[in-house]
Amino acid sequence: MEKKRTVIVTEASRGIGAAVGQMVSTTGLQSAGAESRLHNLGIQLPAAPTPFGPYVEAQQTGNLLFLSGMLPVVDHKPKYLGRMGKELDAEAGRDAARTAALSALAAARQHLGSLDRITRVVRLGVFMATSGDFFDQPVVADGASDLFRDIFGNDKLPVRLVIGVASLPLGMPVELEVIFEVAGAIEG
Repeated sequence: MEKKRTVIVTEASRGIGAAVGQMVSTTGLQSAGAESRLHNLGIQLPAAPTPFGPYVEAQQTGNLLFLSGMLPVVDHKPKYLGRMGKELDAEAGRDAARTAALSALAAARQHLGSLDRITRVVRLGVFMATSGDFFDQPVVADGASDLFRDIFGNDKLPVRLVIGVASLPLGMPVELEVIFEVAGAIEG
């Protein structure tokens, strides 16, 4: 069983753009595309996730790409199991959110051919399984938001919804809902 770790959260870390972990500057990368940023930051995307049931991972309509719920999986297996505030702390939750965001990028790349086709992250919904006394949901959600900021830039950040729930699929702590705006809309 994974040992629970405590993360001290200050009021400053609850604000917009604040992070418990290391922040990566995108200065000098603003003109670079998403694929170049990934390379420059040394980020290797995992293999695109595969569905756990009868659905598709990505569906494009017009210039919007909708992704199915992205979970923190590696090789189709959970990287984390449990609830925030019980089995997992905020630091583990941030990593779970980042892992799910990497899967979202991998699914988008598989569907689009290149992340450079993404013109904006429109919406990020972060759902997390929490115990009753866990209140650091925004800190956990920043694990995904920070990655998207580092890859796409501050000017392409999404609106964000963060919700604590009793449980999530397969006992995982985090699930992301992601909508991207893309260049080159498909014709219906």
